[in-house]
Amino acid sequence: MVTVLIAAIVAMVISIVAGPRFINFLRLREYGQQIRAEGPAGHVVKQGTPTMGGLLIIFSAAIPYLILSKYSTPALTVFFCMVGCGTIGFLDDFVKLTHRRSLGLNGRWKLLLLAVITAVVAWVAYHRDFSTNIYLPGVSIPLSWAWYPFLFLIIAGAANGVNLTDGIDGLAAGTGIIAVFTFTAMTIIAYIRSGAPGHRSTVYLDLSIVGAALVGALIGFLWYNAFPAEVFMGDTGSMAIGGALAGLAIMNKVEILLLFVGGIFLIEALSVIVQVASFKYIGRRVFLMTPIHHHFEMKAWSETKIMVRFWILTAILCACGFALYYRYYFRFFRG
Repeated sequence: MVTVLIAAIVAMVISIVAGPRFINFLRLREYGQQIRAEGPAGHVVKQGTPTMGGLLIIFSAAIPYLILSKYSTPALTVFFCMVGCGTIGFLDDFVKLTHRRSLGLNGRWKLLLLAVITAVVAWVAYHRDFSTNIYLPGVSIPLSWAWYPFLFLIIAGAANGVNLTDGIDGLAAGTGIIAVFTFTAMTIIAYIRSGAPGHRSTVYLDLSIVGAALVGALIGFLWYNAFPAEVFMGDTGSMAIGGALAGLAIMNKVEILLLFVGGIFLIEALSVIVQVASFKYIGRRVFLMTPIHHHFEMKAWSETKIMVRFWILTAILCACGFALYYRYYFRFFRG
């Protein structure tokens, strides 16, 4: 388990040390955030803040993972899902920057690329244990062909959920740290219980390494992203976090627990859906502005208060997910 800790520390150090030069690189090339005109008035001052900080997150996490990993297929799949979703986010950021607008890659292209990532992840997940079952506390449910669109919903939902959460300084980074750490803790427990010392599964060790590396990279990034942010992660970072969360959930066969571990991201996404549906069908808005963290900004909550309270809510939801995992999911462990 020392290897897992080393992966986190190395990723954190790389992120912190490389941060200033990377931020300066973005400034020199004027890769600054474009702020929506209809957004909160207080965000106008953030116009031009360096973005695409997700590149720093991915790079910092990749180095220790590639050095320390045993390259097991499940861990490589999680890494692929993280980098793949991050690449989609990068394309989105690149379009925004080159066209100097707040709208990026066309939504249809995003869904198509996410479907390609899902196809790869589904192929690996199925050939790992030849099962299309999902596991609820104490019961296994076969989905058959419905399993494939289910995985797409998991990956696309997680990536876009984290993306929606990235609206104020430190929010997506902090909640992402808590969520990824929770899944990493689950894989560590699975590793410990997978056999006697010297005979334990390298699969769970590898999954722990990729999770720990991402946690360390996010902690280092948060050093510069905390209010007032010196750099934004952009869609590159937020979608990479969502992809990693989805990959960890799928490879650990705990997809349903993503409802808890990623609960804050689900709440953010649902707030947008409710707002759009409400305005479309009854002509009224439920929230002052969505995603929901903007609603609280409009109610004069400070960004720091929103950030910390959302971190607390994330920790509570993750604790519930971890408790369910500890209580019910050990019987489904695979070495």
